Amino acid sequence: MQTSKRIGKMQLSPIRRLIPYANAAKKRGIKVFHLNIGQPDIETPKVFMKAIKEAEIDVLAYADSRGWDPLRQSMADYYKRIGGDFELEDFIITNGGSEALQWAFVITCDIDDEILVPEPFYTNYNSFTAPFTVSITPITTQADKGFALPDEASIVELITDRTRCIALSNPGNPTGVVYTREEVEMIAKIAKEHDLFIIADEVYREFCYDGKEAVSFATLEDVKDRVIIVDSVSKRFSACGARIGCIASKNKDVMLGALKMAQGRLSSPTLEMIGAKALYDLDPNYFDPIRERYQRRRDVMIDAMEKMDGVMIKRPAGAFYAIASLPVDNAEKFAIWMLSEFEQDGKTVMVAPVENFYASKNMGLNEARLAYVLKEEDLHEAMKILDAGLKAYPGRTI
Repeated sequence: MQTSKRIGKMQLSPIRRLIPYANAAKKRGIKVFHLNIGQPDIETPKVFMKAIKEAEIDVLAYADSRGWDPLRQSMADYYKRIGGDFELEDFIITNGGSEALQWAFVITCDIDDEILVPEPFYTNYNSFTAPFTVSITPITTQADKGFALPDEASIVELITDRTRCIALSNPGNPTGVVYTREEVEMIAKIAKEHDLFIIADEVYREFCYDGKEAVSFATLEDVKDRVIIVDSVSKRFSACGARIGCIASKNKDVMLGALKMAQGRLSSPTLEMIGAKALYDLDPNYFDPIRERYQRRRDVMIDAMEKMDGVMIKRPAGAFYAIASLPVDNAEKFAIWMLSEFEQDGKTVMVAPVENFYASKNMGLNEARLAYVLKEEDLHEAMKILDAGLKAYPGRTI
């Protein structure tokens, strides 16, 4: 027997598929600094567990498929604070932002349709579209231009009669780009003129540095009927394991489609929704010291990598990732070598190869994504180990 062609088109996550090598290193007694995955070590706010512990529940029943209303209302209140015109009925709670993204692709696209996505992009966009035979058309961006979007004409020429939407993350994963208001408004203009949806992945909204701010597509009045917001508590509140996200839109047909998907998977977990409401009810000033910590971590990592011979890296403006061009023959081979054959004082570093963050062929072969999610002293040590590994790697190209 054979499995389906659809599942065959799905990739293993380049962020997670090297985990067996990391686990093997740990079994040998090697400490692995994980720069490969956006798992913050920031403490999850204690209100999350407190709310769950204080919940008086006799029977842990199915929740409403749309999600727990108090949480949906808190999400609506949050968006109103940032300038969005959302009400409770505009939200459906999802099992993480990943589920919301999958739903958005299903709701907007038929078989063999196309999605425009700035590349490099969050690699799981490939995984989320492949089973539905939806293809990604890349809007290629360049590191030496800060991963800024190309001009309007360059994007428009990519649109075909199969194009259904533009999907993008802002701030960007894996690039750390924060799109300007002009870029956001350009995307809105293109979507309006060419009758496209906008899937706005805004899970890193609070994490912008050097005085920058992310303009939410939720605040744009003239395209509110075609914007689909994807959000999550995972990164914002360092609550990745809660698996609580949302899909939000003013478009009633979109939300009807989301309701069908929600009913098909029954419900999101009740206890985690109770905890998530407490997170959304936190004082917005909660983010100020967290943002400062990430900016310091960013500077530790980037300052060190800028001094590494042969490495090319740009200082990201948001999220907590950066893409580095490494002086190696192949970033995946290098990542495996670091885990399998290299250690310094019993320690090594794990990075995420970037090739599968591109839709274009033969791009990103020597690039890696690094997440600055560790405390500063660990990042200092990880950078020394990475520098030593790059110097010792047998496939070094410079």
